[in-house]
Amino acid sequence: QEYPQGHQNTRRRLFLRHVPAATAAATPASGTLSMGKKAAYQRIACEEAFITPDLARALWDLVDHNPPDDPGFISMWRGIGSSQEFMARLQDLGEGRLHDMDSVGVDKQLLLLTAPGVQVFDAATGTALARSANDQLAEACRRHPGRLAGLTAIAPQDPAAAAAELERGMRSLGLKGAVVNSHTRGEYLDDPKYRVIFEAAEALDAPIYIHPTPPPAPMIEPYLARGLEGPLAGFSAEVYLHTLAIITSGALDRFPNLKIVIGHLGEGLPYLMYRLDYMQHHAARPGLRGKKESTRLKKKISDYLRENIYITTSGMAWAPAIRFAQEVLGVERVLYAMDYPYQFDKAEVDATDALEISDADKKKLYQTNAEELFCLNE
Repeated sequence: QEYPQGHQNTRRRLFLRHVPAATAAATPASGTLSMGKKAAYQRIACEEAFITPDLARALWDLVDHNPPDDPGFISMWRGIGSSQEFMARLQDLGEGRLHDMDSVGVDKQLLLLTAPGVQVFDAATGTALARSANDQLAEACRRHPGRLAGLTAIAPQDPAAAAAELERGMRSLGLKGAVVNSHTRGEYLDDPKYRVIFEAAEALDAPIYIHPTPPPAPMIEPYLARGLEGPLAGFSAEVYLHTLAIITSGALDRFPNLKIVIGHLGEGLPYLMYRLDYMQHHAARPGLRGKKESTRLKKKISDYLRENIYITTSGMAWAPAIRFAQEVLGVERVLYAMDYPYQFDKAEVDATDALEISDADKKKLYQTNAEELFCLNE
């Protein structure tokens, strides 16, 4: 599917593969293999997107009447928001979504508020929209407790309010962590002003899922000019930067029990662990916005990746890469995800079922790693 004509008269491509709900072949859930053999695991998909109607309206209003200096967001939203069928899937937290899950054999989805989430708004608007989204998500999870779980949307624009909303989501709504759609108006969570969010997440044992969004205005132009601002390059570069920024800021020394989750098999980070350690002497940073800052990390970068970072297979049903990630990070650090509805393809489930790993490791990948990380059985 292609983006429609946008404000710059360019066409952007969004990788949306899906099976129409009306024609998808019904396949029983509960880990039933394609050849009919009952699997000894459930399939829990850990990066599955949704949006609320009020947030969708607010995003359109922002684009049409008061667009921010964020060409990546505008390009992406004009593409996503213009597809009625796709928006219907994103907004469905009931029978349509469950039908799609059954059609590919997914037992449970962990729901994340889709990019850009609430982070393109002013602090008050973003905080209010996050609360509304969390209330609606929690209600859907209560209606379908065996099938849906979710992460708390927060608005880092107001760090204290974001920390309070994370606590509300975890303690009052039964949500299972936080989702941050990467940069917030060009800022990243390594900035010291966001430490209150990390403090709350560590105290609540709440994993923070950093989900991609197009790069911010200061870095997007080379990507945008080439149509690479989305899943071909910009998404991975943006989360790669964000994750490394958190590590090199020393945040994981201050908050050693903090849990960070990233998708797409780690956005290339596992593949570069050797080089990151080798070049770690360059990790002392010049500082943010002119502030003096020099960070001496207590551990190797690879140690933080193995101890604080979890990755999901969203959009990466590729056996060699999955096995490599399990080898270098540990089998407990890699979780299954589909990336619904951005990617919705039973062939990806079949490919994951066919992984040449032990049944015990496959159960960890599909089920128990997610249950333990996100406390899904509580």
